[in-house]
Amino acid sequence: MSKEHGAGRKEQVRRSREQVVGRNRSTNDIKICLCSQSESRGLLLRKFGVDFIQKSADYDEEQITTSIAKDFVYTASKGKLDAAIHEFGLDVPLLCADTVIAASDGSILRKAKDVEDARRILNIQSGSTISIISSLHYKSKNLAFSDISATHYHFSAFEEKDLEAYLESGLWEGKAGGCMVEGFCKKYIQSVDGYESTAMGLQVEVLLPWI
Repeated sequence: MSKEHGAGRKEQVRRSREQVVGRNRSTNDIKICLCSQSESRGLLLRKFGVDFIQKSADYDEEQITTSIAKDFVYTASKGKLDAAIHEFGLDVPLLCADTVIAASDGSILRKAKDVEDARRILNIQSGSTISIISSLHYKSKNLAFSDISATHYHFSAFEEKDLEAYLESGLWEGKAGGCMVEGFCKKYIQSVDGYESTAMGLQVEVLLPWI
């Protein structure tokens, strides 16, 4: 092999490596706006190395009237996106999400209004099967991506002392169905089908290829 040919090959390899590094850098350096106050969603983005800022837009879910879980989360997450675009613009890509829990009979288990409501909702889940459904919308100036995913859990019966301690902790507040699959509910999981991230409110594995 001539020196000229060898040098050309090395230059080709170097450029190839720079392209790979460049792709990695562009992916890791992207900053998005997570339009949510959820600590769990922020935790998930940090876990997967996504650089983000976090602030929420004003949107009232109470205006949604559907009783179908998938329709509810899609409408809520799309409503949050529309509100965020109006409030923040698209200079920074926006990520909005919503999550609900569907009981075994298909009814929606929403965020508990108070501790008694949380006790009622959690007792519905005790010893039963639930579906945690998350919808996300990601939008930049050049791309729009939406997804609805579900993770299904079967729980053994919750022990009363554990349930009361969880209710007293207040950790159920602000969570769909009062459920924490990464916390209180974890030891009661008998089977699971789907991503834990979906159950925590944001299916990051599905989102990553698009950002």
